[in-house]
Amino acid sequence: MLSPSLAQEIAADTSAVIGFNVLITDAEGMVIGSGDSSRVGTFHEASVDVVRTQEPATHSASQAGLLRGVRPGVTLPLVTGGRAVGTVGITGTPGQVRRFGLLVKRQTEILLRESVMLRSRLLAERASEKLLTDIASYDPQVVEGEFLMFRAAELGFDLRLPRAAVAIEVTVPDPAAGRRSAPTHDMAQVRSELLRTVREVFADPQDVVASTAPGWIGVLSRLPAQQPTDALLAACRRVTDVIAAQDGLSARAGIGEAASSVGGLHDSYQDACDALRLGARLAGGSAVHLITDLRVHQLLAAVGQPARSRLVELTTAELRAQPDWPALRDTVTAWCESGFHLVRASAALHIHRNTVIYRMNKIEQITGRPLREHRTTMALYLACLADQLAGGGEGDR
Repeated sequence: MLSPSLAQEIAADTSAVIGFNVLITDAEGMVIGSGDSSRVGTFHEASVDVVRTQEPATHSASQAGLLRGVRPGVTLPLVTGGRAVGTVGITGTPGQVRRFGLLVKRQTEILLRESVMLRSRLLAERASEKLLTDIASYDPQVVEGEFLMFRAAELGFDLRLPRAAVAIEVTVPDPAAGRRSAPTHDMAQVRSELLRTVREVFADPQDVVASTAPGWIGVLSRLPAQQPTDALLAACRRVTDVIAAQDGLSARAGIGEAASSVGGLHDSYQDACDALRLGARLAGGSAVHLITDLRVHQLLAAVGQPARSRLVELTTAELRAQPDWPALRDTVTAWCESGFHLVRASAALHIHRNTVIYRMNKIEQITGRPLREHRTTMALYLACLADQLAGGGEGDR
């Protein structure tokens, strides 16, 4: 429980502060840390009784001479969880060093508890990372879903509860290039702070939060009974806002569908990643993307690039030749996504309804087809989405 590296660090630092040699042993009396490095690895006989009785002991020069590896001073038990895990000794005349004994013992026990807590937290984080990774790559032909359910239960997570997956990407914007830069070594250094930020928002004991790669954090969020989508959207927006408030960082989030099985959570996480990836290609300033809003985009992305290119070319060739093609494309998209409603389309585009009418008339004149003919309009809508996914120009809503 008491690692030699930690013991040596404590012994060396404390010896330098109090001016007397501090020695730390394990439960078997072997020296694992000392201000006098030559004593590391030797046997300290007095520690055996101190560990057994959990009572301190002092030794004069004559008493120490009768014991193997012992010098004059005081030896105190290191106790954690009611069990002695080693001892701490201070070399010197008992009358001189006794006053330091309780202080050194308490400080060492505090550092030991902190070390144990840190190790436990790191182990829990790694277990959560492994669980999330295994769910993300779940294949029922390779591993049983019940096995992952069991592993999750050991960590305190009930995967049968309704959850939705969230994928969060944190990046460092590159102002010179006008785009986000890939995560760097600096991103790895702020990993713990990012995890803490996400866990402060996704604070339900059933929320699984883990880092999946530098700059990437995954969440399997337990859904509340009331208004689950609204609550999840609000949580994701809080996370992205808090991260964006930190100097030099930006964040986006993708949200998958609700699920209550290993297979469903696998699909939800893949959907969340798709929402994050597809949302980044669309015009607009939103940092949070729902897969439910991007199902058509997801379907188009799954189609081969040659088929998408052919659709775009055959359906929008004359429109794409226009200098205001991005505005025309956004008008078609808003018209369809607003339910073919003029007022809602103009509100979505943040322009006057007369401007929408002008653009629609222009589109109809160029294509020779009325936009109120739904079959034609849907084909044009899909072509516009395919062009957006291909990065075809920036929208000017």
